[in-house]
Amino acid sequence: MPKQTDKKKGNRDIFSLLLENSEKRGENQRTQLLKSLKVKEFFKEGSISINDRTCQGLECELCIKACPTQALYWQDGKIGIVKDLCVYCGSCVLSCIVDDCIKVTREREDGKVESFTTPRGVVLLFKAINSQRRYFRIESLFPTPETYIKRYRK
Repeated sequence: MPKQTDKKKGNRDIFSLLLENSEKRGENQRTQLLKSLKVKEFFKEGSISINDRTCQGLECELCIKACPTQALYWQDGKIGIVKDLCVYCGSCVLSCIVDDCIKVTREREDGKVESFTTPRGVVLLFKAINSQRRYFRIESLFPTPETYIKRYRK
């Protein structure tokens, strides 16, 4: 009967160590690749998929040209994805001429999940994000009623 590893002593099996090592190596390679491309990473978690039935890749290739990290490429009659290079920016969806062809799902640092498949969806999302930023900037410029009363009370 094989011995069981004792987790209290810190013994772990070789497969979990190899998995951790390969994940760390993959993260380091991704960081170095993005640094060499001078692309900032905003979303660490996300996914991208292309619907092969609606994609007109050979006719336009606009998504390949728009990708800042060159994560999209031409492969055997369809668009291929290097998922390790994708930063989930949405530029491919913005440039695509076919709705619901490319689907990008990403998670923000605050845990909010965003998903879009059309250029209109990307523009509306960016507009909402920019509106929220403007609101917080304006809110920080003007004092709250309580601080205003304290400051100007006679």
